[in-house]
Amino acid sequence: MAAGRKLQLTVMATRPVEIGPAGLHTARAIERLRLVRGLTQHQLAARCTALGRPMTNTALSRTERARRRCDIDDLVTIAGALGIPATTLLLPFPSVPSGDREGC
Repeated sequence: MAAGRKLQLTVMATRPVEIGPAGLHTARAIERLRLVRGLTQHQLAARCTALGRPMTNTALSRTERARRRCDIDDLVTIAGALGIPATTLLLPFPSVPSGDREGC
């Protein structure tokens, strides 16, 4: 492949891929942390776009509702836009004492 050219693959899915337990957890984690940060879906999507990963609030909504898969590029960008390491979206929720929501 010549330097500077991107490889583009076309994949034809025969059936939709079901979102598994890790994907469902990640979808909930994205929404939870977005709300803790006081961001709307539109604001978070705009932050992702500003970081170089174009995203609409519709795409973010579908991701949070587990109607759209969150690929690794989305995961890393969403985490960056939330100001957290990407692994935080994959790990179990920490228990948070009531009134202390900033540590999430």
